[in-house]
Amino acid sequence: MTTLSVHALGEAALCCTLPAPLSLEQQQRVWQLASSLADRAGVQELIPGMNNLTLVFDPLRTEPTELEAAVQALWAKPLRRQQAGRLVEIPVTYDGPDLGDVASHCGLSADEVVRRHTQGQYVVYFIGFQPGFAYLGGLDEALHTPRRAEPRVAVPAGSVGIGGAQTGIYPLATPGGWQLIGRTSLALFDPHATPPTLLAPGDLVRFVAASE
Repeated sequence: MTTLSVHALGEAALCCTLPAPLSLEQQQRVWQLASSLADRAGVQELIPGMNNLTLVFDPLRTEPTELEAAVQALWAKPLRRQQAGRLVEIPVTYDGPDLGDVASHCGLSADEVVRRHTQGQYVVYFIGFQPGFAYLGGLDEALHTPRRAEPRVAVPAGSVGIGGAQTGIYPLATPGGWQLIGRTSLALFDPHATPPTLLAPGDLVRFVAASE
């Protein structure tokens, strides 16, 4: 079992971290740890990240040393069988400005990049970077492409991109360096909705090629 390191983030938070590489099993263990801590007295917020879990607590209700001991005890428990998440299909128009560059880097045609991208079934590892941005695991190794050497100042909301070994969707307009291969009109983040993000850790994602 991978060793979990725990260190303080100020006086009211702990950061639980795992060594690289990122893997689905390690993320599942992070989700299990978060679920097990959710009802513990004094715990205020649990934020899963890439190979880590940030735990915000009330120092007037719990001692950090006791909380760390509880974290390590829960981490030592075997991984339970994980219930499959929701399957969310996302329509994508594959006309991104970097589709040709991705195809060239991978030694594939643009049509083959699209075919491989839509064939995969992806898992939401965690939400981060901006509200609703889901980091997805499961990208075909043949499509792994480095981020752009020079990030864009503005990436339109709904852009679908590849960054290294992961693929994802920009929920909001923002600077970004991922290779943009398409776009979706689906809203990934709505502050007035409950919950405000379309995707959650553990959900399954499938991209569907859409015409104009």
